[in-house]
Amino acid sequence: MKIKSFLPIIFLAILFVSCKEQIKVSPIPEKPSNSAQFDERAREYISPVKIIWLSDTSGKYLINPSKLLEKGNGQADLVSSNLFQMKSDGSHHAAVVLDFGKELQGGIQIVTGMFPDQSPIRVRITLGESVSEAMSDSKTSSATNDHAMRDYTLELPWLGRIDVGNSGFRFVRIEMLDEGRNLILKEIRAVSIYRDIPYLGSFKSNDELLNQIWATGAYTVHLNMQEYLWDGIKRDRLVWVGDMHPEVMTILSVFGANEVVPASLDLIAEITKLPEWMNGISSYSMWWILIQHEWYMHTGNLEYLKSHGKYIFELLEHLKTKIDPEGKEILDGTRFLDWPTSPNTDAIHAGLQSLMVMSFDAGVEIANLLDEPEKSKDYAAVREQLKKHIPSPNGNKSGGALLSISGLSDPLKMNQELLAVNGTEGISSFYGYYVLQARAMAGDYDGALEVIRKYWGGMIDLGATTFWEDFDLAWMENAGRIDEITPEGKVDVHAEYGNYCYKGLRNSFCHGWASGPTTWLSEHVLGVKVLEAGCTKVKIEPHLGDLQWVEGSYPTPYGVIKVRHEKQANGKIKSFINAPKEIQIIN
Repeated sequence: MKIKSFLPIIFLAILFVSCKEQIKVSPIPEKPSNSAQFDERAREYISPVKIIWLSDTSGKYLINPSKLLEKGNGQADLVSSNLFQMKSDGSHHAAVVLDFGKELQGGIQIVTGMFPDQSPIRVRITLGESVSEAMSDSKTSSATNDHAMRDYTLELPWLGRIDVGNSGFRFVRIEMLDEGRNLILKEIRAVSIYRDIPYLGSFKSNDELLNQIWATGAYTVHLNMQEYLWDGIKRDRLVWVGDMHPEVMTILSVFGANEVVPASLDLIAEITKLPEWMNGISSYSMWWILIQHEWYMHTGNLEYLKSHGKYIFELLEHLKTKIDPEGKEILDGTRFLDWPTSPNTDAIHAGLQSLMVMSFDAGVEIANLLDEPEKSKDYAAVREQLKKHIPSPNGNKSGGALLSISGLSDPLKMNQELLAVNGTEGISSFYGYYVLQARAMAGDYDGALEVIRKYWGGMIDLGATTFWEDFDLAWMENAGRIDEITPEGKVDVHAEYGNYCYKGLRNSFCHGWASGPTTWLSEHVLGVKVLEAGCTKVKIEPHLGDLQWVEGSYPTPYGVIKVRHEKQANGKIKSFINAPKEIQIIN
């Protein structure tokens, strides 16, 4: 008998060696102190669905790779037959690229077998939101380890398991670094970390693309609902409070009230001492006020609004000092709307002027709610002063959209002269939401649906399972998909495009600010619009456009509103509405 046949027997003998000490009953552990922090997020283990690439297909360096596609259990065992093997020598470092089927937030789990020489074996792990990123080098490409490690080395134990990584990814590349070794792997699984919460909101229609876009936006935000509400799960794992506005609207449309929102609003207020701007950006402090108002309207939680009343009023007082005698905003700090607007200073001014009006408009309502009539009167006067100055958006749709939403410009005229011109041109994944809102205000629902299908649908056509930090339809020309190795003669979308801080592979492919169509479809196509605080009065007004039917649900503090709309032969809409008795429905 060969020596290697004795290995399992020897190993079992070692396991059963006893120190012969008397077994003692462990005491019941004391309750953790108040300083202990618990993580209530779920961990889901996902096996790969596809092998994208093998460094060798001859069977010399990579043996039985299909084993990796079998469902695992995370447990090492002594049955070492038929496992995946990676071999490396001076001429070849074995490597494999796996696809887990969808974007995930978390890491990977590797379970090893009994490889020869029990010393650990070094491997390199590269995570990617695209195949291109997974196969890239952070030292020689535009890929980075900013915010989260996506390119690192580690040692794998003999006959054991290791869980490692904390990033956003769909693809993983594993390369063996040690030469002259034989790595035996039982399984490789993704460890998906997320909040295990129900999707209370829903949207379905006879257009499967719109259904997929709604669900993709919801999933994009869901992945970013971690300890706090992030903007991106690979990069920008921060509380960017301006970016939170469309994310919060999506949360309210899909999940209802969730603690991640107030926790994030509390955090940013706690770390931002006035007169500083949140995230150093003046518009983001204004978005914080607007989110506070939206949160109250949907939840009816007056006590929470009161808890931030002092900060809100002090912030509004600070904003008053940033207005000149003619009613023009003179905000300092970083002057920012969205990235594509950055070179257009006139458009930024138009957007900031609009946000000032919107902030003081919200301030009037908040002051009334918190029984501050003098403040309400003062804020109304400031709002009217601001309305005396009406800037030009200078051909920019983001600035033009805010002018419409704030009431500084006529929505119908703005839509005809700017927003509806050349359809998707000038749309960003962030402020595209406000363009859609402004077009709805102009009654241009058909035009908005066209933008959603082409722009957000374009990302899906390229293989996206979550929406991106930024996107331009021009990128689609001769483009390869992100879930495959870019064919020769095709453009690598992830590596070749991007701008500002998100050039090339640094571009985040899961950015919550891009989820706008989800809440827009719920509000304007399904037709659910909250009129009074806590959803006590809700208007149901569907706009189906070219759709034949739509159905779905919308979460409220009293339960879920269920709706179905059907277009009749005469073009009229027949609606079926089921709502909690506490809610007054207007239709």
